Amino acid sequence: MEIKTISNTQTASDAELAEKITQLKKEKNAVILAHYYQVGPIQDVADFVGDSLGLSRKAEETDADIIVFAGVHFMGETAKILNPSKKVVIPDMAAGCSLADSCPADDFAAFKAKHPDHLVISYINCTADIKALTDIICTSSNARQIVESLPKDQKIIFAPDKNLGQYLVKELDREMVLWDGVCIVHESFDIDKILKLVEKHPDAHIIAHPESAPHILDVAEYVGSTTGLLNYVKNSSDKKFIVATEPGILHEMQRENPDKVLLTAPVGDDESCNCSECPYMKLNTMQKLYDCLKNESPEILMDEELRVKALKPIRRMLELS
Repeated sequence: MEIKTISNTQTASDAELAEKITQLKKEKNAVILAHYYQVGPIQDVADFVGDSLGLSRKAEETDADIIVFAGVHFMGETAKILNPSKKVVIPDMAAGCSLADSCPADDFAAFKAKHPDHLVISYINCTADIKALTDIICTSSNARQIVESLPKDQKIIFAPDKNLGQYLVKELDREMVLWDGVCIVHESFDIDKILKLVEKHPDAHIIAHPESAPHILDVAEYVGSTTGLLNYVKNSSDKKFIVATEPGILHEMQRENPDKVLLTAPVGDDESCNCSECPYMKLNTMQKLYDCLKNESPEILMDEELRVKALKPIRRMLELS
């Protein structure tokens, strides 16, 4: 479990591809955005590494003609929503999201219709179709601020992540109607194994992403977004941490904190199972990254009416936060 070097280090072929990718993005005036959950070599070759919204906002600030988003499909959609005049491509169109998939638009529209006096807050980890049915988008870092900005008597639907929603209900003592969606990665952590790991490492501090199940959050010393977790470890004087989120974050976390010990939160019944890795994020490879930049495909295309509708709740969020 103990990690001092990240396993997805760059191979010779990755190094060769990195050189080709660097040259190609200059020729094409492209910018590469990589989520923290991508494999290390992709993070290393990216222009910006961060969370989904932060990366899309970075794209807005560039004069690039092409945005290559190394993440999952809804992240590419968000980049396109915010950057309609730019070509947005992703390495693998099959790189979806279990949380986004847990909230089909037709089902959610029917759910929303049952609560006509409720305002809809949706976590950014959702499809453009869900964003279009939403009043305000939030991220894991600003969700508390968004909810607190609304009057106490305002009825709220929170979607699609029930764990993040339950965390906010508990923290803010505020009732909300929750959509029953989860992330398979953050649902996989085994509380008993985490506590056994603490017994072996009593000086380790548990930190967790709020998409994790409530019983994991209850034992965490710090709960925060991907960026929040990174900052917490960086600013802490403590030297050992048990990290309950997708292990791709450990690449950047270890780079920033070479003197600290990072332990991955245990999952499942199979000791050899890498169940905490997102299978969708890991569909992206250096070869696919190179191919999508070279061929400018697969491209994220979006109906303009849908894009405009999906943009409104994002802009509302930016106004409130």
